[in-house]
Amino acid sequence: MSRKDRIARAAGAMSVATLISRILGYVKDMILARYFGATGLSDTFFVAFRIPNLLRELFAEGSMSSAFIPVLTEYNTKEGFQEAKRLARITFTFLFMLVGLICAIGIIFTPQIVTIIAPGFLKDPQKFNQTVILTRIMFPFLLFISLASVTMGALNTRKVFFVPALAPAMLNITIILVIIAFASRFDEPILVVAAGVTFGGLIQFLFQLPSFFKSGYDLRPDFYIRHPGLKRISLLVMPATMGMAVSQINIFISTILASYLPQGSITYLYYSMRLVQFPIGIFGVAMGMAVLPMLSEHAVMGDKDRMREDISFSMRLLFFITIPAMTGLIAFREPIVNLLFQRGVFDYIATKGTAESLFFYSLGIWAIVGVRVMTASFYAFHDTKTPVKIAVVAMTVNIIFSIILMRFMKHSGLAFANSIASIVNLTLLSLLLRKRLGRIDGKRITRSILKSSIASIIMAIAGNTVIKSEIWRIEGMAAIKSLYLGGTILLCLMIYILASFILKSEEFQYIFRTVMKRDNNSIRP
Repeated sequence: MSRKDRIARAAGAMSVATLISRILGYVKDMILARYFGATGLSDTFFVAFRIPNLLRELFAEGSMSSAFIPVLTEYNTKEGFQEAKRLARITFTFLFMLVGLICAIGIIFTPQIVTIIAPGFLKDPQKFNQTVILTRIMFPFLLFISLASVTMGALNTRKVFFVPALAPAMLNITIILVIIAFASRFDEPILVVAAGVTFGGLIQFLFQLPSFFKSGYDLRPDFYIRHPGLKRISLLVMPATMGMAVSQINIFISTILASYLPQGSITYLYYSMRLVQFPIGIFGVAMGMAVLPMLSEHAVMGDKDRMREDISFSMRLLFFITIPAMTGLIAFREPIVNLLFQRGVFDYIATKGTAESLFFYSLGIWAIVGVRVMTASFYAFHDTKTPVKIAVVAMTVNIIFSIILMRFMKHSGLAFANSIASIVNLTLLSLLLRKRLGRIDGKRITRSILKSSIASIIMAIAGNTVIKSEIWRIEGMAAIKSLYLGGTILLCLMIYILASFILKSEEFQYIFRTVMKRDNNSIRP
């Protein structure tokens, strides 16, 4: 199997697993929207959840993976699996102690944290106190999700991708079951949801353990925290943590500013960001995680030519898939929000507010997924500082444009500022990576983006013409709407494929050859 096929296969496995998780996530969001709508109560929950979610990015799936996987790959390549296995044990032990302490401190100082995150809540004591309670309930989620990140990184290093990518689905399943089983039995059902988040984090960790043990790892405590591998991970994780902090600070800046906007603004931003995270998670995160072990191996061997080839292939394939998804979200934003969320307390006004911010968030999807691969390229070189410096510049851009645009565009201005910052981030990372590698096949990538964009625009114009209807203003008719929207999306997919064929897209030709090769193998005696 070629390197391209291995990257595509790993990314495909992670994409399928992530797709399952995202679908379950939307089922969860639909249930939350039905119970709580876009109200002050929902605002408190989403603000409370963003606090442990920020720390999850800092200590779990973001920085830990970016530092842990390259070092573990190097130990596995140069020192052998037994030494890599011990490093995994030491890392797990250290992380358990560190994050456990952070959780304890966080629970104690929750009121101060909420004051920083949502100062606009101080004028409403009941809203503020509710946020504090919810945050304390969900803080242990951080510990469980951090432990899950170690098992995920270890499994990825062994080229096991599907199970770790499917693990977040367990979190969503748990929350859904908890809401259905217990929410109606309590006077404050929002507390049940918070408890479900914490319990779901535990299930996400436990779900990976059978594959973790099968791959040869174990979880025996090892307190040799002076291990040179752990020291290297720590040195890498600190700037990576700062980089992830900058990324999350962008979201929290939006939260802080939105707390001064009309009620429901935070919820509009949350649900629209959830929809934007669908293509980002399925394609961007999956490709970034799939290509990181491969790039790390090239970096260990000093093979820059293969590294350039894999980066170029990953970016082109990623844009080919992501750009039409981004265009589809823009074209079908109101029907999608209506179908998924407009029921119960979540009315048409909430649908319009969410659809508006979804439009402006979507403009930056292509840049966000591109940053995932570019950042993985720097991590493969054990360089976690450069992405941090660029992220700080992007954060500054986000702050400036957020303050300017929210005056005229309200919550949509905050979403637009986020997209502008993402584009700046990708542009600067690309320039610096090109300087390091000599070239990154920029002309070929640009040509691929143009072809995908042209095909996507043709697709969107046709789809937008077909989807127009008054049914997207009213609640109900879920079955009819699902068929209507699903049929339109299927038509758009066919148009995109045809346009890509006419434009002679390299990525379309690669996918077509891969599918045909599998079909031929399946019918071969």
